[in-house]
Amino acid sequence: MKIHLFNIANFKADGGAMFGVIPKALWSRVYPADEMNLVTISLRSIIVETAGHVILVDTGWGDKQDEKFFRHSFIHGGEGLIGGLAARGYKPEDITDVFLTHLHADHCGGSVKKRSGGNGFQLTFPGALYHVSRVQLDWALKNNIREEDAYPIENILPLKDSGKLNQIDAEGELFPGFSVRICHGHTPGLMIPVIRYNDQTIVFTGDLIPTSAHIPLIWNMSYDIESLKTISEKEKILKEAVENNHILVFQHDEKIECCKLRMTEKGIRPGEKILFSNI
Repeated sequence: MKIHLFNIANFKADGGAMFGVIPKALWSRVYPADEMNLVTISLRSIIVETAGHVILVDTGWGDKQDEKFFRHSFIHGGEGLIGGLAARGYKPEDITDVFLTHLHADHCGGSVKKRSGGNGFQLTFPGALYHVSRVQLDWALKNNIREEDAYPIENILPLKDSGKLNQIDAEGELFPGFSVRICHGHTPGLMIPVIRYNDQTIVFTGDLIPTSAHIPLIWNMSYDIESLKTISEKEKILKEAVENNHILVFQHDEKIECCKLRMTEKGIRPGEKILFSNI
Protein backbone atom coordinates (compact mmCIF):
# COMPACT_ATOMS: atom_id res chain seq x y z
CA MET A 1 0.00 0.00 0.00
CA LYS A 2 1.06 3.58 -0.73
CA ILE A 3 -0.53 6.53 1.00
CA HIS A 4 -0.20 10.32 0.61
CA LEU A 5 -1.72 13.34 2.35
CA PHE A 6 -1.95 16.81 0.82
CA ASN A 7 -3.76 20.07 1.43
CA ILE A 8 -5.96 21.14 -1.48
CA ALA A 9 -6.52 24.64 -0.07
CA ASN A 10 -7.05 26.72 3.02
CA PHE A 11 -10.22 28.68 3.60
CA LYS A 12 -11.89 30.62 6.37
CA ALA A 13 -14.95 29.86 8.45
CA ASP A 14 -16.72 31.63 11.28
CA GLY A 15 -15.14 30.60 14.57
CA GLY A 16 -18.47 30.48 16.35
CA ALA A 17 -19.88 28.14 13.72
CA MET A 18 -16.82 25.91 13.95
CA PHE A 19 -17.09 25.56 17.73
CA GLY A 20 -20.82 25.78 18.37
CA VAL A 21 -21.78 26.30 22.02
CA ILE A 22 -18.19 26.56 23.26
CA PRO A 23 -17.42 30.17 24.32
CA LYS A 24 -14.88 32.05 22.24
CA ALA A 25 -12.88 32.69 25.41
CA LEU A 26 -12.15 28.95 25.47
CA TRP A 27 -11.84 27.89 21.83
CA SER A 28 -9.77 30.89 20.76
CA ARG A 29 -7.00 29.80 23.13
CA VAL A 30 -6.39 26.69 21.05
CA TYR A 31 -7.64 27.83 17.62
CA PRO A 32 -7.18 31.62 17.24
CA ALA A 33 -9.50 33.75 15.12
CA ASP A 34 -8.79 36.92 13.16
CA GLU A 35 -10.40 40.33 13.71
CA MET A 36 -13.49 39.18 11.79
CA ASN A 37 -13.89 36.12 14.07
CA LEU A 38 -12.79 33.88 11.18
CA VAL A 39 -10.57 30.84 11.65
CA THR A 40 -8.35 29.41 8.93
CA ILE A 41 -8.95 25.75 8.18
CA SER A 42 -7.33 23.36 5.75
CA LEU A 43 -8.91 21.01 3.22
CA ARG A 44 -6.78 17.88 3.18
CA SER A 45 -7.19 14.86 0.97
CA ILE A 46 -5.69 11.38 1.14
CA ILE A 47 -4.55 9.24 -1.79
CA VAL A 48 -4.41 5.50 -1.12
CA GLU A 49 -2.96 2.91 -3.51
CA THR A 50 -4.04 -0.63 -2.66
CA ALA A 51 -4.69 -3.81 -4.65
CA GLY A 52 -4.73 -2.08 -8.04
CA HIS A 53 -6.87 0.84 -6.87
CA VAL A 54 -5.80 4.48 -6.65
CA ILE A 55 -8.30 6.03 -4.24
CA LEU A 56 -8.76 9.76 -3.74
CA VAL A 57 -10.61 10.79 -0.58
CA ASP A 58 -12.59 14.03 -1.10
CA THR A 59 -12.02 16.61 -3.83
CA GLY A 60 -12.33 20.05 -2.24
CA TRP A 61 -14.43 22.98 -3.43
CA GLY A 62 -13.67 22.85 -7.13
CA ASP A 63 -13.86 26.07 -9.14
CA LYS A 64 -17.00 25.90 -11.25
CA GLN A 65 -19.16 28.23 -9.14
CA ASP A 66 -18.98 32.01 -9.49
CA GLU A 67 -17.28 34.59 -7.30
CA LYS A 68 -20.48 35.22 -5.32
CA PHE A 69 -20.59 31.57 -4.22
CA PHE A 70 -17.07 31.78 -2.77
CA ARG A 71 -17.21 35.34 -1.42
CA HIS A 72 -17.21 34.32 2.26
CA SER A 73 -14.76 31.42 1.94
CA PHE A 74 -11.52 33.37 1.34
CA ILE A 75 -9.88 30.37 -0.34
CA HIS A 76 -6.10 30.61 -0.36
CA GLY A 77 -2.92 28.56 -0.26
CA GLY A 78 -2.68 24.81 -0.57
CA GLU A 79 -1.53 22.80 -3.58
CA GLY A 80 -4.81 22.65 -5.47
CA LEU A 81 -6.55 19.39 -6.31
CA ILE A 82 -4.83 18.60 -9.61
CA GLY A 83 -1.58 20.19 -8.43
CA GLY A 84 -1.50 18.10 -5.28
CA LEU A 85 -2.05 14.95 -7.30
CA ALA A 86 0.59 15.91 -9.85
CA ALA A 87 3.16 16.59 -7.12
CA ARG A 88 2.74 12.95 -6.08
CA GLY A 89 2.93 11.56 -9.60
CA TYR A 90 -0.78 11.19 -10.45
CA LYS A 91 -2.92 12.48 -13.30
CA PRO A 92 -6.73 12.64 -13.09
CA GLU A 93 -6.87 9.60 -15.39
CA ASP A 94 -4.87 7.57 -12.84
CA ILE A 95 -7.57 7.79 -10.18
CA THR A 96 -9.68 4.63 -10.13
CA ASP A 97 -11.90 5.52 -7.17
CA VAL A 98 -13.10 8.76 -5.59
CA PHE A 99 -14.32 8.29 -2.03
CA LEU A 100 -16.53 11.16 -0.87
CA THR A 101 -16.94 11.41 2.88
CA HIS A 102 -20.12 13.40 2.19
CA LEU A 103 -21.57 15.79 -0.36
CA HIS A 104 -21.08 19.19 1.29
CA ALA A 105 -19.57 21.52 -1.30
CA ASP A 106 -16.11 21.78 0.26
CA HIS A 107 -15.75 17.99 0.17
CA CYS A 108 -17.16 17.04 -3.24
CA GLY A 109 -17.11 20.16 -5.44
CA GLY A 110 -13.91 19.20 -7.22
CA SER A 111 -15.45 15.93 -8.42
CA VAL A 112 -17.26 17.78 -11.22
CA LYS A 113 -15.93 20.50 -13.52
CA LYS A 114 -17.27 22.64 -16.36
CA ARG A 115 -17.04 21.09 -19.81
CA SER A 116 -14.50 22.57 -22.20
CA GLY A 117 -16.26 25.45 -23.89
CA GLY A 118 -18.48 26.04 -20.85
CA ASN A 119 -21.54 23.96 -21.82
CA GLY A 120 -22.62 21.71 -18.94
CA PHE A 121 -20.47 19.64 -16.61
CA GLN A 122 -18.29 16.56 -16.66
CA LEU A 123 -16.52 14.36 -14.12
CA THR A 124 -13.03 15.51 -13.16
CA PHE A 125 -11.84 11.90 -12.89
CA PRO A 126 -13.27 10.22 -15.99
CA GLY A 127 -12.11 6.69 -15.26
CA ALA A 128 -13.06 6.64 -11.60
CA LEU A 129 -15.91 5.02 -9.74
CA TYR A 130 -17.30 7.50 -7.21
CA HIS A 131 -18.34 6.22 -3.77
CA VAL A 132 -20.85 7.91 -1.48
CA SER A 133 -23.24 6.57 1.15
CA ARG A 134 -26.78 5.96 -0.08
CA VAL A 135 -28.15 7.80 2.96
CA GLN A 136 -26.07 10.90 2.20
CA LEU A 137 -27.01 10.94 -1.49
CA ASP A 138 -30.70 10.66 -0.69
CA TRP A 139 -30.34 13.40 1.91
CA ALA A 140 -28.47 15.72 -0.47
CA LEU A 141 -31.02 15.23 -3.27
CA LYS A 142 -33.90 15.90 -0.92
CA ASN A 143 -32.03 18.90 0.52
CA ASN A 144 -33.26 20.98 3.45
CA ILE A 145 -33.35 24.61 4.50
CA ARG A 146 -30.53 24.10 7.02
CA GLU A 147 -28.00 22.77 4.50
CA GLU A 148 -29.25 24.01 1.14
CA ASP A 149 -26.20 26.21 0.52
CA ALA A 150 -23.96 23.17 1.10
CA TYR A 151 -25.53 21.10 -1.71
CA PRO A 152 -25.32 22.98 -5.04
CA ILE A 153 -27.20 20.90 -7.57
CA GLU A 154 -24.35 21.19 -10.09
CA ASN A 155 -22.20 19.21 -7.65
CA ILE A 156 -24.77 16.47 -7.08
CA LEU A 157 -26.72 15.74 -10.27
CA PRO A 158 -23.74 15.13 -12.59
CA LEU A 159 -22.53 12.50 -10.12
CA LYS A 160 -25.96 10.92 -9.77
CA ASP A 161 -26.50 10.77 -13.53
CA SER A 162 -22.97 9.68 -14.47
CA GLY A 163 -23.51 5.93 -14.17
CA LYS A 164 -20.27 5.86 -12.15
CA LEU A 165 -21.69 6.19 -8.66
CA ASN A 166 -21.45 3.40 -6.09
CA GLN A 167 -23.88 3.90 -3.22
CA ILE A 168 -22.62 2.38 0.03
CA ASP A 169 -25.15 0.93 2.45
CA ALA A 170 -23.08 -0.60 5.23
CA GLU A 171 -19.86 -0.28 7.17
CA GLY A 172 -16.98 -2.61 6.43
CA GLU A 173 -13.99 -3.11 4.16
CA LEU A 174 -14.36 -1.37 0.80
CA PHE A 175 -10.83 -2.10 -0.48
CA PRO A 176 -8.04 -4.21 1.04
CA GLY A 177 -6.86 -2.30 4.09
CA PHE A 178 -9.44 0.47 3.57
CA SER A 179 -12.65 0.29 5.62
CA VAL A 180 -15.64 2.56 6.12
CA ARG A 181 -17.42 3.85 9.22
CA ILE A 182 -20.76 5.61 8.74
CA CYS A 183 -21.92 8.43 11.02
CA HIS A 184 -25.05 10.58 11.10
CA GLY A 185 -24.51 13.50 13.51
CA HIS A 186 -22.78 15.97 11.21
CA THR A 187 -24.99 15.04 8.26
CA PRO A 188 -26.70 11.69 7.60
CA GLY A 189 -24.38 9.16 5.99
CA LEU A 190 -21.01 10.81 6.63
CA MET A 191 -18.34 8.20 5.84
CA ILE A 192 -15.07 7.94 7.77
CA PRO A 193 -12.18 6.06 6.09
CA VAL A 194 -10.20 3.75 8.38
CA ILE A 195 -6.91 2.65 6.79
CA ARG A 196 -4.55 -0.07 7.91
CA TYR A 197 -1.01 0.97 6.95
CA ASN A 198 2.42 -0.15 8.19
CA ASP A 199 0.79 -2.10 11.04
CA GLN A 200 -0.98 1.04 12.21
CA THR A 201 -4.61 2.16 11.99
CA ILE A 202 -5.21 5.59 10.49
CA VAL A 203 -8.61 7.25 11.00
CA PHE A 204 -9.34 10.13 8.60
CA THR A 205 -11.80 11.92 10.85
CA GLY A 206 -13.33 14.28 8.28
CA ASP A 207 -16.10 16.50 9.62
CA LEU A 208 -16.76 14.28 12.63
CA ILE A 209 -13.58 15.61 14.28
CA PRO A 210 -12.47 18.39 11.92
CA THR A 211 -9.50 19.63 13.97
CA SER A 212 -7.52 18.46 16.99
CA ALA A 213 -9.35 21.16 18.97
CA HIS A 214 -12.59 19.20 18.41
CA ILE A 215 -11.44 16.11 20.30
CA PRO A 216 -13.23 17.04 23.59
CA LEU A 217 -16.68 15.48 23.33
CA ILE A 218 -18.77 18.65 23.50
CA TRP A 219 -16.50 20.74 21.26
CA ASN A 220 -18.50 20.40 18.06
CA MET A 221 -19.54 22.47 15.07
CA SER A 222 -22.86 24.25 14.86
CA TYR A 223 -23.02 22.86 11.31
CA ASP A 224 -23.83 19.43 12.79
CA ILE A 225 -27.42 18.39 12.13
CA GLU A 226 -27.74 16.27 15.30
CA SER A 227 -25.13 17.26 17.87
CA LEU A 228 -25.99 14.50 20.35
CA LYS A 229 -25.35 11.91 17.66
CA THR A 230 -22.03 13.59 16.89
CA ILE A 231 -21.05 13.30 20.55
CA SER A 232 -21.99 9.61 20.69
CA GLU A 233 -20.19 8.81 17.43
CA LYS A 234 -17.09 10.74 18.48
CA GLU A 235 -17.01 9.01 21.84
CA LYS A 236 -17.01 5.56 20.24
CA ILE A 237 -14.26 6.36 17.74
CA LEU A 238 -12.13 8.19 20.32
CA LYS A 239 -12.37 5.33 22.83
CA GLU A 240 -11.33 2.83 20.18
CA ALA A 241 -8.48 5.10 19.13
CA VAL A 242 -7.04 5.63 22.60
CA GLU A 243 -7.37 1.94 23.49
CA ASN A 244 -5.74 0.75 20.25
CA ASN A 245 -3.23 3.55 19.67
CA HIS A 246 -4.85 4.70 16.44
CA ILE A 247 -3.62 7.75 14.55
CA LEU A 248 -6.20 10.46 13.81
CA VAL A 249 -5.74 12.50 10.63
CA PHE A 250 -7.46 15.89 10.63
CA GLN A 251 -8.95 17.18 7.41
CA HIS A 252 -9.46 20.75 8.57
CA ASP A 253 -6.75 21.52 11.16
CA GLU A 254 -4.56 24.28 9.75
CA LYS A 255 -1.51 23.37 11.87
CA ILE A 256 -1.78 19.75 12.99
CA GLU A 257 -1.97 16.94 10.43
CA CYS A 258 -2.22 13.96 12.78
CA CYS A 259 -2.01 12.92 16.39
CA LYS A 260 -2.39 10.04 18.76
CA LEU A 261 -4.53 10.34 21.88
CA ARG A 262 -4.05 10.24 25.63
CA MET A 263 -6.42 9.78 28.53
CA THR A 264 -6.50 12.61 31.08
CA GLU A 265 -8.59 13.38 34.14
CA LYS A 266 -10.73 15.58 31.86
CA GLY A 267 -11.21 12.83 29.27
CA ILE A 268 -9.53 11.98 25.99
CA ARG A 269 -7.24 14.70 24.69
CA PRO A 270 -4.65 15.10 21.89
CA GLY A 271 -1.45 13.23 22.53
CA GLU A 272 1.66 12.99 20.38
CA LYS A 273 1.48 15.22 17.29
CA ILE A 274 2.67 13.48 14.12
CA LEU A 275 3.68 14.54 10.63
CA PHE A 276 1.91 12.31 8.15
CA SER A 277 5.15 11.73 6.28
CA ASN A 278 6.56 10.07 9.42
CA ILE A 279 3.83 7.44 9.71
